[in-house]
This record gives sequence, C-alpha cells and structure tokens, in this order.
Amino acid sequence: MGIIKTENLTRTFKQGETIIYGANDINFTIGKGDFVAITGKSGSGKTTFLNLIGGIDKPNSGKVIINGVDIYSINNDELAKVRRRHIGYVFQNFNLIPILTAKENIIMPLLLDSKKCDEEHLKGITDVLEINDRLNHLPSELSGGQKQRVAIARALINQPEIILADEPTGNLDKKSADELMLLFQKINELGNTIVMVTHDENYAVACKRRMTISDGKIVFDSEQHDI
Repeated sequence: MGIIKTENLTRTFKQGETIIYGANDINFTIGKGDFVAITGKSGSGKTTFLNLIGGIDKPNSGKVIINGVDIYSINNDELAKVRRRHIGYVFQNFNLIPILTAKENIIMPLLLDSKKCDEEHLKGITDVLEINDRLNHLPSELSGGQKQRVAIARALINQPEIILADEPTGNLDKKSADELMLLFQKINELGNTIVMVTHDENYAVACKRRMTISDGKIVFDSEQHDI
C-alpha cells in the first residue's frame, strides 16, 4: 500500500446552477519516497486535489487514506493530529504570521502539538535552507525566497513523511525558484514523499512522477501514461 491513496475521491462546487468538479472520481496511489508533480491548467482542480489529500478540504464522497488511515472517517481532533504529525504543507503565498519572527513561525506546529523545540533539529533544517541569519526577522523583513524557505522549514519541523507544496515557486524569481527545486530534491532524497503543484514544465519533468489534472480528473500519469 502507498503512503497516500485515494478511492473514488470526488469534490464538487456549485456555481449558480452549474456543478463544477474540483475532483472527479479520482483513484490513485503514491508510494513512500515518491516526488510527484501535479500539472494542469488554471481551474483544473490541482489545488483542490492537494487540499483534499492534505486534510484541508473535505470531499463530497470517496476516501483519502494516509498511512492506512482514512482521514475523513476520523474526528476533527484526530484529523488535526494527522495533519500536524504526518503532513507538511507549503503554500504559494507562504502563510506566515506577520507578527511572529521567522523562528516563531517555524516552530508554531510544535507549539500546536504541545511539543518542545529540538534546537539541534531546527538548526539542521535552517542550515540546509540557509536561513540561520534570518530567524529573528519578521516576515516583512524577508525576501520572497527567504519567506518560502521559512515556510518549508515550518513544514519540516515536525518531521512529517509527506510534504505537500502548492505552486511553491510561483512567487519567486527564477534563481530563487531553481534553488528551491534543488532543496526539494534534497528533501526527497532524505526519504520525504513530496507532492507538488506546478505550472512550470521544467520543474515538472525534474520530478520522479508527473500527473496532469483536467476538470477534476487525472488525464495523464507518467507511471501509467495516458489514462
């Protein structure tokens, strides 16, 4: 069994009298240690798909199974624990808390889980991400690339097996975006499973596996070719 599995995953939205599919009966499995790029046109369902497997949105029907647990069959408290302990989420717009320093933003998931910060683990992450000299700065004092590195550190602080990233290079210049992709590849080599939404073809083909979504359906999977 893969680390992430969906069964008949469906999510619809109503726009007037029209039903729009964010996810349309999706079945797929992602193995431990995989690095998957999710591609598709704007509005195709990429972010909805990521939010469903990350426990942020809820499906109309179907299952999302993380490490053998159907995350939508458990109560909200248990779901929150799964999200904090097993899933790190990197948002396109960083989602940093403006009144907290970079370090305070990074360790926030630990505080929510009533855990103490392992300073050695924190230093290991911030060393790799090269942000040790920015930890006492507020988000407003950081560049876009530095904010994204802080967001990645926050996603990694609880040592989750799964990293979900929604257009992580979307707000970065090319140099910062290229550096970020190299960081993701290093993180993946350490054993983390990564699922990344991207519009950039160059970054998509650099991943181990590529999936394309259209109208809420997976229409291409590099492991299965056209579906």
